[in-house]
Amino acid sequence: MNQTVLVIAPHADDETLGCGGSILRHRAHGDVVHWLLVTDIQAAQPMGGITAEQRDVEVQALAARLGFAATHRLGLPPAGLDRLPLGDLVAAIGSVVQHVAPALVYLPFPGDVHSDHAAVFRAASGATKWFRYPSVQEIRLYETLSETNFGIDPTTIGFRPNLYVNIISYLEEKLAAFAIFDSEIKPPPFPRSMEAVRALALLRGSEAGLMAAEAFMIVKRIEA
Repeated sequence: MNQTVLVIAPHADDETLGCGGSILRHRAHGDVVHWLLVTDIQAAQPMGGITAEQRDVEVQALAARLGFAATHRLGLPPAGLDRLPLGDLVAAIGSVVQHVAPALVYLPFPGDVHSDHAAVFRAASGATKWFRYPSVQEIRLYETLSETNFGIDPTTIGFRPNLYVNIISYLEEKLAAFAIFDSEIKPPPFPRSMEAVRALALLRGSEAGLMAAEAFMIVKRIEA
C-alpha cells in the first residue's frame, strides 16, 4: 500500500545524507514523499561563503532530483534552534505534520553533535503525538555524517540501528543528489566527502548482508 512520508531535516543536505537512498526507494515504490526543511541561510548572514540565493538554487535542484511531492521551508536561522522557544518550534513543525498527514516520519538522531538536530528531534517528538497527529504510524531516526558519528557524549547509547534498507539500486543516484551541495563537499578524509558517503553505505550494507544500505532506528511503530 502506498503511503505518505515526511522527511524532516534541520539543514539542507541532512536528508540526502541520512535517507537519500530510502527517499528514492520510496518514490520507486509509489510513495508520496514530502520534505520539511527547518532552517535556511539568511540573506544577511551567508554561511561559509554560501549565499541565501545559492542555497535556494540547491534546494530547488535537490527537490526536483529526489522527486519530493512538496517542499515545506520554515526559514529559521541555522545554528540557533536551541535558543528558540520550544513551543514555537513544535507549533511550526506540527502545522506541517497536520497538513501533510504522513504515515511515516524521518527525523535526525537526537545525539548528533549539532544542537539544531537535537532541537528538531525534540520539537518533532511533540509534533507526532498520536492524539493530535493520528496519521503518524512510524518514526525512523537517520544518521548524518559528521554529526551522528561525531557525537561524543558518553552518557548516551549512541546510534544503534534496528533497520537496514537496501539502497544498492539507488546509491549512485543518492551520490548524484548529494553532489548538488558541492559547497559542502571536500576531498577525503573530510567526513562529507563522496567517498565517505559511499563508504558508510557499504559499511551499513555489510552489517546486514547487503551490498549497500542506509541504517535507521525505529523509535515508534503502530500496527492497528
